[in-house]
Amino acid sequence: MSASDSIAPVSGEGSSRWRRGYALLNQLGPVVGLIVVFALFAILRPKTFLRPDNLQIILLQTTVFVTAALGATVIIISGGIDLSVGSNIALCAVVIARLVQMGIPPLPAALIGISSSVACGFIIGVLVTGLELSPFIVTLGMWGAIRGLAKLLSDSTEVAPPLTWLNNILRQLPDDQKWMIFPVGVWLMFLLTLFVSGILHYTRFGRHVFAIGSNEQTARLCGVRVRWTKLLIYLFAGLFAGLAGLMHFSHTTIGDATSTNGYELNIIAAVVIGGTSLVGGQGGVKGTLTGSLIMSVVANGCTKVDMPNPYQEIVTGGIIVLAVVLDRFRHRKT
Repeated sequence: MSASDSIAPVSGEGSSRWRRGYALLNQLGPVVGLIVVFALFAILRPKTFLRPDNLQIILLQTTVFVTAALGATVIIISGGIDLSVGSNIALCAVVIARLVQMGIPPLPAALIGISSSVACGFIIGVLVTGLELSPFIVTLGMWGAIRGLAKLLSDSTEVAPPLTWLNNILRQLPDDQKWMIFPVGVWLMFLLTLFVSGILHYTRFGRHVFAIGSNEQTARLCGVRVRWTKLLIYLFAGLFAGLAGLMHFSHTTIGDATSTNGYELNIIAAVVIGGTSLVGGQGGVKGTLTGSLIMSVVANGCTKVDMPNPYQEIVTGGIIVLAVVLDRFRHRKT
């Protein structure tokens, strides 16, 4: 037996252990990051940051992010991108607010608002699949177009309709409903997270999403209907943007076309921090939930330490750049 033969198994075993260790670190990294940022603000502002009502506010804000980020996760796993999700959330909220203000019953108003977001997702999907345009360019253009439409529908002002049961979906629980632990919207967010996780890991559609993100040409040769699947992906993301718009309207009680400026970047950052790769082919919703919590905790914590808005924007921008750097590092190691 040669020397090289005798050490090869050891080297292979060591490499395997390293890969397993790296995979574990990759999974636990977002959780560790969440613990660190939470502990930091808890130490800096224990009396205000750790108050139960503030923790509930963080959770309510996270619900909007997570709901939209679930759709964004599916898009990014497939190798695409959606820069219009923030505008889409605003459009849905404005449509719901305007319809309720006009006297339309809450349920039809909510369904029409969500449908408007699905329609935007359909348009994006058709442009990406039918004309084979870059998702970056298409959604960048839709970002401005959808935002402009929302401003037209709201006359560039806040639309403040009368309160209905829609506003109870995502609000802080009154004393007589503390038994629920979380508002209805938060429970819905957990259910949606489980639903999307199940779709990605236990359905043909989910397997096709990962296949397209890993290698679109190979997926096509294996019989995956790439165009049809991509269209479904953007419809799916539009639906979740609409649900996020409903949550946003419930939380703010108004329709404001400018209230979600910058959401798209925060949502993408949350998805990437959670372990979903920008190059596609890998990721999951558990990490997205953790990444969204990190973004919400940072935003809330910066406010609690009285950090001026320009510095908050610098911190947020730094987190987004860090998310891209981490994604590049993960991609090189795999």
